[in-house]
Amino acid sequence: MDLRHLRYFHAIAEELSFSRAAKRLNIVQPALSRALKELEAELGAELLARTKRSVALTAAGRVLLADTALLLERLEQTVRRVRRAAAGQEGELRLGYIGPPTQRFLGRVLEEYARRCPDVTVHLEERTPERVWEMVAKGRLHLGLTRPVLAHAALRMQTQLLRKERLCAAIPRGHAWHGRRALTWRALAGQPLVVLARRESASLHDEILAGCRRAGFAPRLVHTPSLIGTVLRYVEAGTGLGIIPDSIVEAEPQPAWSLAPLTPHFTVPLVMVWKEEHEEPPVTAFRRLVAEWLRSGRLWRLNGA
Repeated sequence: MDLRHLRYFHAIAEELSFSRAAKRLNIVQPALSRALKELEAELGAELLARTKRSVALTAAGRVLLADTALLLERLEQTVRRVRRAAAGQEGELRLGYIGPPTQRFLGRVLEEYARRCPDVTVHLEERTPERVWEMVAKGRLHLGLTRPVLAHAALRMQTQLLRKERLCAAIPRGHAWHGRRALTWRALAGQPLVVLARRESASLHDEILAGCRRAGFAPRLVHTPSLIGTVLRYVEAGTGLGIIPDSIVEAEPQPAWSLAPLTPHFTVPLVMVWKEEHEEPPVTAFRRLVAEWLRSGRLWRLNGA
């Protein structure tokens, strides 16, 4: 059965006029009459009782009108959903992220994404940098907000740089250096240091060790916990100086410690990572939103204006 015939019949049945239906459909009246005859022949039933002065629905026509109205309404809904899905406004987004470095912007980005794509279901996974890469590579996540890992080149995934975070020293209250505005790497020689474990973030851990080597000393690592928050708890307890990215100060209150940028400057990147092949529209929509906010500077503005 030709869908066009059903549309034509529906217009005639609603208007009860061939001329008005032809005008509504923007076709000539003979084509409309011909299409109705073809539909009646296919169904083996008269759908409209026609005289020179009037058009009325037959019993068969009333049945077809009721079902056609539902069919065409459902078809329009399907077309809208298909178009929304193609535009990334419907579907699913599985997003992996690392906690503190994304805390400043992720909530605001997700709020805007939900406004633009209200029918996309977002699943969030907070993981270590290595785990985020692994899950994106295996297709368990669509996209990740994370740090580079040693094997990132071999994984052959797409990345976008979001920010280069400067390394700083977290200094406990009561330490002679508390409140200092900056420290040199060389000053850290001999100091007890607390840094994130390498298994949790190889890029951050290795950059810290490289900064110490460039300053001409081997670091004295007293603790290497699995969470940045634990690094700061050790600092607050006076166990040592924490070496952390500057984004942490935006995610953590700091009444018991102060932050001093380390010179010379060394940074660790924060990146967005995804697999390009078979990318789904909701992923493209999220990437475009992040790229738009990066260009405008909105991604890192605290008020999101």
